[in-house]
Amino acid sequence: MSEFSDPAPINPLPPVVIVLFAAIAIPEVIFMLGGLGWIGGPEAIGWRLGAIQSYGFSGEIFDWMVANQRWVPQQVQRLLSYPFVHVSFTSAVFAAVITLAMGKLVGEIIGQIAVAVIFFGSTVFAAVVYAVLLDDPQWLIGAYPPAYGLIGGYSYIMWHRLTGTGRGQYRAFSLIAMLMGLQLLWGVFADIGNGWVADLAGFFFGFGASVALAPGGFTRFLATLRRN
Repeated sequence: MSEFSDPAPINPLPPVVIVLFAAIAIPEVIFMLGGLGWIGGPEAIGWRLGAIQSYGFSGEIFDWMVANQRWVPQQVQRLLSYPFVHVSFTSAVFAAVITLAMGKLVGEIIGQIAVAVIFFGSTVFAAVVYAVLLDDPQWLIGAYPPAYGLIGGYSYIMWHRLTGTGRGQYRAFSLIAMLMGLQLLWGVFADIGNGWVADLAGFFFGFGASVALAPGGFTRFLATLRRN
């Protein structure tokens, strides 16, 4: 299996990454301006909470739909809308930066379609895993699950590149290990909730999807495994 070619250092951002970044950033800018009182009047203070209630993902609602086999469109759309609402400006900034950086790498090497598939596939998969594995009444919001999905795509690229170099392929997973470690450490000092379950699910989806979406797909992936 040949190495993925390195992208040119001055390549512009893939358009799909720009669109995803804007979709994360624009609502946050609106919430910030509303909170400052620059737009929307007094009602703007409640915009973020209203958006969370309208677009956040609820495991309880999902469980109800599964149990009753009633797929209400307004509730089903939460599977795709929750990454675009965040708990705070800082949370949105970090998620947007990860999406921008990882999306650029994955988009340049595997392709723009892969970025879209990984982002939205990770979004849905992570939400379903969150609902199935947990009985958590907290809203699932924020772009971290799909951002971690793109980290999964990046990890696959690095895993492939390290094949046959004499360097441990485990280094391809150093980024996700570091991020999970930081979440664990932060959890000692604050209640970070169960969002990490969705984040990790997003990562695994992104890695697995990259195997199928990368040039050569499973054939080259299996050939790499055999060489190891």
